[in-house]
Amino acid sequence: MYDIVNFTAADMVSCGEILRKLNVGALSMEEVAVNITQFLYDNFRVKETNETTFALVRLYKTHPYNLLPSELQNFAHKILSQESDFSGNIQCLTLLSSRGDKEAWNSRKTSQGHQTIPLFSENFVHSLPMVSGLIKQLGLEISDVVAPDTSIQIENHSKSYNVFYISDARGSAFIPAQQEFVIPYGIRSVIGFGGIDRKSTRLNSSHIPLSRMPSSA
Repeated sequence: MYDIVNFTAADMVSCGEILRKLNVGALSMEEVAVNITQFLYDNFRVKETNETTFALVRLYKTHPYNLLPSELQNFAHKILSQESDFSGNIQCLTLLSSRGDKEAWNSRKTSQGHQTIPLFSENFVHSLPMVSGLIKQLGLEISDVVAPDTSIQIENHSKSYNVFYISDARGSAFIPAQQEFVIPYGIRSVIGFGGIDRKSTRLNSSHIPLSRMPSSA
């Protein structure tokens, strides 16, 4: 078990070694994602109470719309129902796995609004505060994710992997779901981490744990 308030260098090494081995025997990327979210949810605990540190852990990957299964394409269509120039070539921030306090948070298929988020345009992404904030803090421009340029080679390592952090979730403009999520579930802070494909600038994965721990953690 890990205590995020006192997360040592040795803990980091130990945790990293375990995470790197979670693909062993897995038959799909989704299976690995399930292993990762389950591990993070189960193994980070509040020392004093043994309560899970993270109320919700999710893992996403950007994926081309035309390569999504039909049920996720339909989900994207519903989100973009008002867009007349919808293109099948758009990138979609797609939920691979979810683990959290509520039963409905324990499957990507039962997510009400996040199964896949079409990155339709820069303006559309700007209307999603948490998504746009995540992209920017990971070192990307929104345009890079909406329309990836396969000719781009990212030289600066800090732009290929970074951290998204909201120290105080309550009242944050990055998390609009205050009354239905942040306040009732005692969410104190948000941390995300992810990487991108260095050739296409496609966001490979983004892990979003929503924590009960205070911003000083």
